[in-house]
Parts: sequence; structure tokens; C-alpha cells
Amino acid sequence: MSAKFELTDAKKADFPIIKMCEWAEVSTSGYYEWRDRPASATAIRREHLAALVKAIFNYSDQTYGYRRVHAQLVRQGELVSPELVRELMRELDLVACQPRPWRPTTTVPGDPGPIPDLVNRDFTATAPGEKMVGDITYIQTWQGWLYLATVIDCYTKACIGYAMADHLRTELVIDALAMATRNYPLVKGAIFHSDRGTQYTSAAFAAATDHLNIRRSVGATGVCFDNALAESFNAAVKVERVNRTVYPTREHARKDVARYIEFRYNTRRFQSVMATQCSAIILSKTSIGFFQPSVLRGLPFSSAATLSSSSWVCKDRSVPFGKYCRSSPLVFSLVPRCHGE
Repeated sequence: MSAKFELTDAKKADFPIIKMCEWAEVSTSGYYEWRDRPASATAIRREHLAALVKAIFNYSDQTYGYRRVHAQLVRQGELVSPELVRELMRELDLVACQPRPWRPTTTVPGDPGPIPDLVNRDFTATAPGEKMVGDITYIQTWQGWLYLATVIDCYTKACIGYAMADHLRTELVIDALAMATRNYPLVKGAIFHSDRGTQYTSAAFAAATDHLNIRRSVGATGVCFDNALAESFNAAVKVERVNRTVYPTREHARKDVARYIEFRYNTRRFQSVMATQCSAIILSKTSIGFFQPSVLRGLPFSSAATLSSSSWVCKDRSVPFGKYCRSSPLVFSLVPRCHGE
């Protein structure tokens, strides 16, 4: 009966109420009684939760599914089930951004050398800087490809080192690893795991890891599961940022990806394996302390922003930073702690 009254109320601007009640075989007095009836406690509760769900979804830049939205609601003290959150998101037509089907593939010709697999698909660690993974991914711009090399810490799941360039030479992965060593005090004999790309199996990279006292580890050729944590990061940066933005130049892409890593992925985004915490919170509970973006450590980072704290949010969200139509500089405001904490 309520469904008929709801349909009548929704179409009252198009058709006479008396006629619609007649067509729906309900009484006119029953419709007016339903309309004037005060909302129930359940309806008020659902309306309150729907507003929270929509706010959290938009705050995540439309990247959170119902599990992460539910985790944030729990952190805010709301008692709600995951299924109710899923139902509300369906009613609100809130769909998280989805991956694109196309992916570039690479193979390694010849014998890569006797480098062992020290990880064996175990992407956990007992302390920060103990075990790391890395990979290279491609970012399309109107000027051509921009290549992103990353270093992910297996303990905090944070991207502790990255480098971007218009080439795939070994210097790219060496620069990313060097940034990681500046960001984190690595454990002596720390493990760095990667695929068998020519950059990671080269003599230059071997010399760099030996100099830093880092042990190399590689997975099997063409098996993405052996480097799943690094592949997961690549998927996150592509789905949540790159695939939703158009980059006219490599510089636009470089700034936008760096902003995503520093200001969202490392300091605000919930990680799947620890759905109620972000990397910054995990690190703050260790002896290293709170995670700071690389800009605070004197690392190269060119951006039209005012940077003065360990976490920022963009004041103007009307246009993504990488969009071509963006001409005015972005200004970031101070946020005192990790979002969600």
C-alpha cells in the first residue's frame, strides 16, 4: 500500500491525485492520511544514515565501496550493519569508481639471473622498513607516457618512495628506492621485492641495493600474484585517480599523482587489509611516529600549493588538479591529524 501512495505522491504534479488513487485502487483519504503521518523512527534513522553515507562517499572522492564506508561509520560511532550500508548506497545510486579492462603487459627475455624469491607471496611484516615491494606502471598524457616507479612498505602499506619520468631506464627505480631510504629508517638487510623487469634485474640496480644494504627478491616471470601488493597499489592509483582525469602534459600528471600519493593514499585512505585504519595511523603507533609527506623531508616536490603540515585537503574540489581546464593554483588548508582518526 505504501508503494502506491509513494508513486501517487511522486506523480502528483503530472496527474490529479483523485484520478491516480482511482487507478491505484486506493482511497483518497488513505493517501492524505499517509502523507500527513509523521515519519517513523526507522525512517528518520535511515535518512540520517543515508546523509552520512553520501558524505563519506563524496569525501573519499567516490572511491569507497560499502565496506570502507561501513568502516568509517563504525569509527564515527554509528551502529550499523554492512548490508544496510550496501542497501543505502544502492538506493542513493552511489557506485565506486571501477577499473578499466585494458592493461599493458611486459615480459622479460632471457635468463634474469639467480635472484631468489624471499617473499613467497607473504606481504606482511613485523616492523616498518623490513620488507618492501616495488613496480612500474604507465600513465597516459597528451605528451606521451609518464612512468611511475613505486616502493610500498609491507607493514604500513604506504607508498614510501616513488619516482616519475618519461623514460624506463634503471635510474627511475633507483630514484624511487633512494626516496624510500630517505623517508624510512630501513631495517639492516631489508628485503625489496619486485617482478623480473629488466630495470630490477640490471647490474646498476644490484649495485644500488648492495650499497643500501638491501636484499633483492623477485617473483616468477609473468605471474602478477607474486607481486600482488605492488599491483594492488597500481590498480588503486589508476582506478581512483588516473583513469578519472585527463592530463595534457606529463607535468600535470606528475603533480596530480604525487598529490594523490601524499595527501590521500598515505594519510587518509583506508587499506583493504586493515579496513578501519590508514597507513598514517599504523605508522603513528610505531617508534618511527607519524607519517609525514615527502615535502616535509626536503624532497623534490613542485606543486602550486601552500604546504605547512603533515596532512592537507584541497579547498577547491570543483575540478581535479590534473584537468586541462584548471588554470588557477590550488591552495591547501591545514588539517591537524589523519582523516578518519
